Amino acid sequence: MTQIRSLIVGTALTALAATAAVAQTPQTAQPAAGLGAQTQLQTQGGAGGAPAQGLQVPPSAAQTMQPDVAPGAQGMQAPPPSRLTASGSADPLVQKRDADAQANAEYRASKKASKAALKAQQKAAKDQYKAQVRGAKLNQKADKQTANNEMKMDMQGQAAAQADGADVKH
Repeated sequence: MTQIRSLIVGTALTALAATAAVAQTPQTAQPAAGLGAQTQLQTQGGAGGAPAQGLQVPPSAAQTMQPDVAPGAQGMQAPPPSRLTASGSADPLVQKRDADAQANAEYRASKKASKAALKAQQKAAKDQYKAQVRGAKLNQKADKQTANNEMKMDMQGQAAAQADGADVKH
């Protein structure tokens, strides 16, 4: 049981050191030394998985044994994790997932574009309708004014004709 536990802990630390080495932008020799020292630490264990007594642990290996601190990264900020994707995976499920993601992105983009076009078309139609209503109101007002003017002129014409006609009969 202790052998399995030490193997799992060693594997986890190795994986942590490997990811820290990959994540570092400039490649240095320190992460490789940390990996080599760690494998020596595992193989030098005595019976039952306990480490041999009197084992000298190099400083780089001591750093890799701390899971919170990446080797060679003390005093440095680790870059934010980025999403790594394999280009051209042979797995059909991965290909389908990538194709579905691309199709969904294209669909969302076309939906957004058509929605914007619909809004623009509706705005143009609304503006045109408002202009027609405004024009119709102006025409109606002008027609009323013309009808009133004609009615007044007719009334004045009839009053003048009546006044002229009354003078003639006298």
